[in-house]
Amino acid sequence: MIKGFKDFLMRGNVVDLAVGIAIGVAFTTLVGAFGTYFVNPIVALVGGGNSNGFAWQILDDNPKTVIDFGALINALIVFVVTMAVIYFAIVVPMQKLQSLRKGEPGEPEAPPEEVALLREIRDALNRQGGSTPGSTL
Repeated sequence: MIKGFKDFLMRGNVVDLAVGIAIGVAFTTLVGAFGTYFVNPIVALVGGGNSNGFAWQILDDNPKTVIDFGALINALIVFVVTMAVIYFAIVVPMQKLQSLRKGEPGEPEAPPEEVALLREIRDALNRQGGSTPGSTL
């Protein structure tokens, strides 16, 4: 049972998945920091003088009733940048590898060597006139 679990963990795709998740978490943290420390100040600058930028407080006496559009814009930017990096760094190269591995879709597969040899024999016999009328090889 332990050997089976070890074999499962040592399979390439499980390790690759774990590495991909770790890279994704680190990248999300990096993009989140970019949004917090770069995008939010720009949104606050454009949105107004307060620290919230594009924010709207529903009740004046309750700070928990703030609708923070700057944070929503930040989350949207983090999502778009993360998805773009995943698509261009992982999905596109994997699709390219799969297409190279399978061969081009318009390219016909070569027949087996025996079939090619039999076709050559058939063509040679047809050129020599060795086949009887009405028969095909």
